[in-house]
Amino acid sequence: MVIHVVQPGETIKSIAELYQLPEDRIILENAILNPDNLVVGQTIVIVYPLITHTVQEGDTLADIANQYQVPLMQLLRNNPYLSDREYIYPGETIVISYETDKIATKSTGGYVYSFVSRDILRKTLPFLTFLTVFDYFVNANGEISDVDDQDIVDMAKAYRVFPMMLISTLSQHGVGSREADLFILEHPEIQDIMIDNVLANIRAKGYYGLNQYFQYLSPDTKTQTENFIIKMSNRLKSEGLRYTVTITPQVNIERTDITYETIDYSVISQYVDAILFLSFDWGYSFAPSASAIPLSILETVIRNFTEVVPPEKFALGLSVIGYDWALPYVPGYTVANAITFDAAIQIAADSGVDIQFNVATASPYYFYNNIEGALHNVWFKDARSIDQISRLVPKYGLQGLFIWNNMYFFTQMWLVINNLYDIVKLLN
Repeated sequence: MVIHVVQPGETIKSIAELYQLPEDRIILENAILNPDNLVVGQTIVIVYPLITHTVQEGDTLADIANQYQVPLMQLLRNNPYLSDREYIYPGETIVISYETDKIATKSTGGYVYSFVSRDILRKTLPFLTFLTVFDYFVNANGEISDVDDQDIVDMAKAYRVFPMMLISTLSQHGVGSREADLFILEHPEIQDIMIDNVLANIRAKGYYGLNQYFQYLSPDTKTQTENFIIKMSNRLKSEGLRYTVTITPQVNIERTDITYETIDYSVISQYVDAILFLSFDWGYSFAPSASAIPLSILETVIRNFTEVVPPEKFALGLSVIGYDWALPYVPGYTVANAITFDAAIQIAADSGVDIQFNVATASPYYFYNNIEGALHNVWFKDARSIDQISRLVPKYGLQGLFIWNNMYFFTQMWLVINNLYDIVKLLN
């Protein structure tokens, strides 16, 4: 795998000639939307097919998988565009395998809302070990919201993906209830009601486990939190269910030091299958531009956590949401809008600006003027970002990589991950 950064004067034709690959193959594998107007600084992932199959009359994907003795999921990962199609056609080229130097066998996870496009979900599932449905809300009485997600659970299992429900006090807009969290922690009888409701939903829908998000971890509630986790774990484990917790550690970065909230994650790790370290991003942000944590700081955080939590119990979260800020930035007033990778590239192409790259945060960025002439600043993630962050997982022996979120299909991300990891599938 080569991550090519477009240089001035390059075209898709010159890049194809450089790597001796067909233009249409590069466009297809990267899902490039601007092949006739590439942006300087845009990344293009170059991969070389090792074994390919030319579709014959009457071929099916299952037949091709059997012929080459490979899992059907491998064909869907190597040719994700096929997930959009009902048929394959004679003369088409199917990639059986790529020339890769995979660095690890790791699990991957994805978060979705129940209103995710089923076409996007179908395209994503071959790349996942776990799928977590995010929008289960619990109130201070221990009652949980009703979510229309049965077909998601069924689809996950059909693609050998482990379905998980996530429970939290968060709304779909990322607003949590500290009062509800504290009330539940302080009232064991409410915890019992909540656990009963969770288990009833798991049984009814056919989930295989629970992912619980703790937004407000505090030294003041340390004992109550640990006791709640132990209680939840005992109930879930008695029914053979997987139990993970997602946390967003409060990291304070000073000029000379890094501090964390004083939570003993070593105790929590004894009762869960994984602790997922993830900072959720939403459809908007009030934070200043370039707010991503530098990779050196992220590595320091990982090292500190793996000193108290076994690395195999620790999973790294990756948010792939980009943001577009109107400048000047005014704290508490300026709202950045979320954008996808494809949107970020298209804005740069339409505006005729070059993409820069911040090495410290492994993040591409650029400035542009909108149609009214207002200055904007865009930060997002590209193949370089995904590559560098994904490599931290095997480097520190972590359990896997979890993606927030999977409401759109980020082709370039999955192309990189598919060439770095053998993705674990737990279901037969």
